[in-house]
Amino acid sequence: MYHRRHIIRGLLQTTAVASLWSAGGTSLASQDAGPIVAAAASMRFALSEAAELFTRQSGHRLRLNFGSSGNLSRQIRQGAPFQLFLSADENYVQAIVGEGHTLGTGTLYALGQLVVFAPKGSVVGIDGELSGVRSALESGDLKRFAIANPEHAPYGRAAREALRHAGIWDAIQQKLVLGENVSQAAQFAATGSTEGGLIAHSLALAPGVRDKGAFSIVSQDWYQPLRQRMVLLKGADDVARGFYDFLRGEQAAEIVSRHGFDRPKES
Repeated sequence: MYHRRHIIRGLLQTTAVASLWSAGGTSLASQDAGPIVAAAASMRFALSEAAELFTRQSGHRLRLNFGSSGNLSRQIRQGAPFQLFLSADENYVQAIVGEGHTLGTGTLYALGQLVVFAPKGSVVGIDGELSGVRSALESGDLKRFAIANPEHAPYGRAAREALRHAGIWDAIQQKLVLGENVSQAAQFAATGSTEGGLIAHSLALAPGVRDKGAFSIVSQDWYQPLRQRMVLLKGADDVARGFYDFLRGEQAAEIVSRHGFDRPKES
């Protein structure tokens, strides 16, 4: 069971994350006009860049709303006025498809990658096999380690699977600091609030993170594939449909790939 004081929730943390990403976020998210696009936190920088390009080319604005895929899918069920949903785990999309909230079954747009990240000066050595994490844990030097909440964040689920594969899940649980989404986990790791963390490759490459530490990619064999699927929601207008089509094109695929995602081989 996770230590209660390490579970981070609420508006205070949301505000803190917004400040961390202020240098790399998008002004589109604050615009009053345009359809609301709900997206996994791992997509913050890739989607912001894609949205800005779409707006320059089409003249249409978008509003971007980032969070954990589980929380966003719950908000869709509760009637949130989203028109397009980009999940970090296709299972959340498939669930709302089955419940009748969508237009079609959607499209795979990316394959996510998990990395282990440590800030400069950390006691944690960085390697894809997590031996540095294990060593710091065994020596007692590891006090706090960040992952997204596995209960509703796909990258948190992948982190839990990777830690189990490494054989250190049981020992590390009391050290975990859980972000509400992977952006918060990245914040904790990058700012030195923890000795390291397991986060999305896309966020390890992002402004405000990449210059604050080092990372190594964890083998994708260590966790279930992060098959990221997007889908139009019922009530989607022409602008949302246009952006959905844009995201399926080569320009968007290049942006997504450059931000640390693999390209899916089928939809």
